[in-house]
Amino acid sequence: MKARDFEDDIETSEALREVKLLRSRTVRLVLVVVGSLCVALGVVGIFVPGLPTTIFILTAAACYARASPRFYNWLLSNPAFGPLVHEWRTHGSMPRRAKVVAITLILTSFGVTLVFFVDNHWIRAALVAVALALVMYLARIPSRDTSV
Repeated sequence: MKARDFEDDIETSEALREVKLLRSRTVRLVLVVVGSLCVALGVVGIFVPGLPTTIFILTAAACYARASPRFYNWLLSNPAFGPLVHEWRTHGSMPRRAKVVAITLILTSFGVTLVFFVDNHWIRAALVAVALALVMYLARIPSRDTSV
């Protein structure tokens, strides 16, 4: 057995310890469906500006951790999404680049909506409040890396 295989086994067993399956099969099935939908939306979010990827992948991980060890392990071992989930799971942080992209897309999409699509002042105020809340939430999430 190679050293890397051993490390993979340790990471897999640590990840599987986090899986806390719910008793209800129906609820687990719903969580797998919701998690899979979140993965699909996360993949679409890679290509569609304004659609977040990170939150959908983290939501999928949370769903899978309560519904299916197999799907949870698949998500953690995925080269595109695994590091993001691992970073959140172990350190409660997200990469600085992901934060900058998310905040930029929030400001851009809300700005375009406010300028071109909304005439009502109350709706504009509500959208500004939501955008500011999202930006403040993302800004408060720690980043361990310093690269942008």
